[in-house]
Amino acid sequence: MSRLAGDAYLWVKALHVIAVVAWMAGIFYLPRLFVYHADSAPGSDKAETFKVMERRLYSVIMTPAMIATWLAGLALATSGNFWADRWLSFKLVLVVAMTAFHLWLGARLRDFASDNNRTASRTYRMVNEIPTLLLIGIVILVVVKPF
Repeated sequence: MSRLAGDAYLWVKALHVIAVVAWMAGIFYLPRLFVYHADSAPGSDKAETFKVMERRLYSVIMTPAMIATWLAGLALATSGNFWADRWLSFKLVLVVAMTAFHLWLGARLRDFASDNNRTASRTYRMVNEIPTLLLIGIVILVVVKPF
């Protein structure tokens, strides 16, 4: 990819930040929905409502935001020629971990959709902290660039 001209770079950066915010909002909220869903009786009206909310959140907000985050981030890294910078390598490791968490949530969503959840609500409460820790690391790497 060629270097993005001044305004284009800023627009891609804005898109990246917007996509990250949308992705993180969903990645924080979906496990919380799972907490309540796990405590609902399978097949109940409440459980069926959670299925709709979870599916829409994951497929309409989270996954498109994740894809936009990746595409805009890769464009920025290429345009800024950051590939040799160590901070970017560490950031990418954390973003891959966030993506793996996203995919794990998708697998749990499919479990709930088939009334086959085997994960306790307590587990969802605990894993909800993972994206917070990843996000802290990512922001520090991008802003402080300690490496």
